[in-house]
Amino acid sequence: MLHTPSGGADSGTAAADGRLMSIGTVLNVLREEFPEVTISKIRFLESEGLIEPQRTPSGYRKFSARDVERLGQVLRMQRDHYLPLKVIREHLDALERGEEVRLPSLGRPGETAEGELLGDLLGEPECPSPARIGREELLTAAGIGAEQLQEWESYGLLAPLPDGTYDAEAITVATLVVELGRHGIEPRHLRAVKAAADREAGLVDQVVAPLRRHRNPQTRAHAEARTKELAGLAVKLHAALVQCALGVRLP
Repeated sequence: MLHTPSGGADSGTAAADGRLMSIGTVLNVLREEFPEVTISKIRFLESEGLIEPQRTPSGYRKFSARDVERLGQVLRMQRDHYLPLKVIREHLDALERGEEVRLPSLGRPGETAEGELLGDLLGEPECPSPARIGREELLTAAGIGAEQLQEWESYGLLAPLPDGTYDAEAITVATLVVELGRHGIEPRHLRAVKAAADREAGLVDQVVAPLRRHRNPQTRAHAEARTKELAGLAVKLHAALVQCALGVRLP
């Protein structure tokens, strides 16, 4: 829960009498929970229609406590659920209309109903997500068009299964590609990331392949659990290496 600070008339904060906050004050409030948030991010969320701060005659943004609370909700849903901004906006607008709506679950395999992500990758999900999704469902969930999907497929970032459906993890991939695009990282730039992922998957497959071919059914069944365990470790290692290379720590 975000707490808006109180202060004097020249502090720029929202006090009990409804005084408005400057964008710098909003940034300080949000950074208590979201250390990586920036002024550019706040402005971007405004441009996407997630918030509508007031403007002074000279054009400066002024935020209400409700604006800050809504920003916190947006950032939380992005962080915890990997939801596209379009889905977040529709969800929050429905809540403000007084409608009883559940938070959409785009789910990645291994994600629980509460939206836990990497922490549960090594365990079994309490409420498994569907293994496959249709093309139109993928387009709607990611908020993209058919041309974008076709482009991403040409770069190998996504690929349909033989029956034309997609693995449910495709939603997570598509959502992350969209978010990276908002920061100037285009799909064509991600071919190296896809190639690295394929190499990591190949390494895991080398380890578990003998288990899959074993005569003992229990040993073959154990191959899936071993695959999940190794995949989780590979993902954690990849994340740690990227953070070390950039000299940053993610929340």
